[in-house]
Amino acid sequence: MDLLLAESIEPEVIGWLEMRHSVRYAPHLARDPRAFRQGLYDVRALIIPPVLALDALTLQQAPMLRAVGRVSAGAENIDRDACARAGIEVVRSLTATAQAEAEFMIQAMLSLLRRFPVIGADGNLAGRELSGSTVGVIGMSAAARSMAQLLAGFDVRMVGYDPARHASDEVWERWLIAPLGLRELLEESDVVCVLLPYFNRYRGLLGERFLPHCKAHQVIVSVAHSALFEEVALADALANERISAVWLDSVEPGLLEAGRPLHGIESLQVSPRVASTTGDSHLRSAWAVAKRIDQILAAASDA
Repeated sequence: MDLLLAESIEPEVIGWLEMRHSVRYAPHLARDPRAFRQGLYDVRALIIPPVLALDALTLQQAPMLRAVGRVSAGAENIDRDACARAGIEVVRSLTATAQAEAEFMIQAMLSLLRRFPVIGADGNLAGRELSGSTVGVIGMSAAARSMAQLLAGFDVRMVGYDPARHASDEVWERWLIAPLGLRELLEESDVVCVLLPYFNRYRGLLGERFLPHCKAHQVIVSVAHSALFEEVALADALANERISAVWLDSVEPGLLEAGRPLHGIESLQVSPRVASTTGDSHLRSAWAVAKRIDQILAAASDA
């Protein structure tokens, strides 16, 4: 079998793939991990949803696999190191969801700035405007570029930090974002947007080392994996109102359960990973992933 589709994607994309390859469309496997693993022995490419794990043990059941695609956001369910060792390409679209994520973050910023007021010069509580503020971006993804373009009309100052980009990288000037160190960014930003792709080495990056340095009354919007935050340090920063409010669009299972530090904090808002999910972005992503997998399968057939 050329391609196993275990994630729901648009009919026109499925039809295009079926004209070019042998395809099994089986989104029900998302609810049956055992059957999913058992069906991998002759599969050359996969498209999987976030609920199915593709780890090193599962890859042993897929000796012919050459590509695995994710249409929806993130790839935390895929062991990318194990895939690299096995010569399996992880296929995602890094730009298809950029506009959706940028629009989501801007509406979240505006919402938090108004819903969590601060004491003004007159002694009264009042919401804040985004215009004229400093917006810090952690992670120079395609969504950061889209957001910078959309924020041009708000007259904001944009600063950024990305551990994978040097301050001399031309992208900073091209996107009109000033590079800063992480501590400096947190000290200067009224609003922080977290877009950094998650790797294990970044776990707890935003923790007790940096969060105490956040500018007073800062708001944070994150579409990145919640494991980037150290939960005790984040809970403390919210409790002492160093940070006014946080919006997390991707939350680890159990993070908000009773007994955990972030449980019951009213200034913490969460959403079920909807930032990147619009009909438009999903279709763009499905086409991008399908076309790359088509190229991989064609190249393998010609080899």
